Amino acid sequence: MNSFKNHEKSHKGEVRPLEDVLESLTYNEDGLIPAIAQQYESGEVLMMAWMDRASIEETLQTGRVCYWSRSRRSYWRKGESSGQVQQLKSMAFDCDGDTILLKVDQTGPACHTGRRSCFFHRVDEGRVVIDSDPIIDPDTLYSR
Repeated sequence: MNSFKNHEKSHKGEVRPLEDVLESLTYNEDGLIPAIAQQYESGEVLMMAWMDRASIEETLQTGRVCYWSRSRRSYWRKGESSGQVQQLKSMAFDCDGDTILLKVDQTGPACHTGRRSCFFHRVDEGRVVIDSDPIIDPDTLYSR
């Protein structure tokens, strides 16, 4: 049961046990919850990926972000094949308990295209413009 509704009027500094919060998150039918990764010092939104309860717990225990890859159907520790790791700085849950915000220290590009951010298709006056170039060639990024 999602208990986030019960805490809408909570005051700054009130504390809830982590176990209770993880239990009350709203996971989808596959047991996943969306997670937004944001560069901690600049606020730049880097990417969106999926986490399950185990990947959340691993991330909190190790400090290195772990996602669930829907395409590979396995855990994906950011940077394990590219070297472009995400170190967790903080984790927060939205007001409904159905989205996670990860503030991270991203090494290099976050996107598999070699760009800093996955959000490079910008809508501009009825069209979509590519607003950044890769900072690393994706062919070399994944040749490790």
